[in-house]
Amino acid sequence: MATNNINIKNRKATFDYEIIETFTAGIVLTGTEIKSLRLGKAGLTDTYCLTENRELWLKNMYIAEYSYGSYNNHTTHRDRKLLLNRKELNRIAKASEQPGYSVVPLRIFINEKGLAKVVIAIARGKKAYDKRQSIRERDDKRAISRMLKH
Repeated sequence: MATNNINIKNRKATFDYEIIETFTAGIVLTGTEIKSLRLGKAGLTDTYCLTENRELWLKNMYIAEYSYGSYNNHTTHRDRKLLLNRKELNRIAKASEQPGYSVVPLRIFINEKGLAKVVIAIARGKKAYDKRQSIRERDDKRAISRMLKH
């Protein structure tokens, strides 16, 4: 199988949240969804995860309709089930119940076997002053790299 380097990131997540722990999960997708995802037509903006009935669901994830999908096409923002083992699900459910903690997707990729995977994280929301500190650190790194180049 040809190497498929699809890597869709949620850039806003690392800015808005402090990442505590990450997990890699499989996603239950339909045929047109995986075809559209392989073309790179997906987005993680405003996407979040919820636990319902001892299952983890990916809510509000955008996957564009497949152009050759005809009447079999999927809805773009449907809820998608995530596949994890029971131990990981219990840890995520316990952490998401604590105040201030969320479960957010960080990136979607296609592994060597051609399966779609999503990296999710248990994260704590940042305050405004934490965000300002992140911006300051990023600007400092950029300035240092400029200094080293010249």
